[in-house]
Amino acid sequence: MDARDIIIAPLITEKSMTNTVVSQYTFEVNARASKTQIKHAVQEIFKVDVTKINTVNVLGKLKNFARKGNRTAGKQSDWKKAIVTLKPGQKIELGGVNPFEQ
Repeated sequence: MDARDIIIAPLITEKSMTNTVVSQYTFEVNARASKTQIKHAVQEIFKVDVTKINTVNVLGKLKNFARKGNRTAGKQSDWKKAIVTLKPGQKIELGGVNPFEQ
């Protein structure tokens, strides 16, 4: 797999942005990617040194819909999240203003 196929998108939430203070960044990754593949992809794309990777398989939520009087159930897709820890002093620019990084 190519590095751009492994890293799908950064997760921009309040919790993930507060973790950037301690050099931890959260990404949505390919569900079949291993920790080693994720590490090499982050190092290749962002030119940083990765010290630790934590991964979580997130299960999709069940949703109920009501359309034109019919009730139907659906399920969101399952996905994988990776929390990447960098060497102290390094950071990744995610393309916006992060109020927690000062």
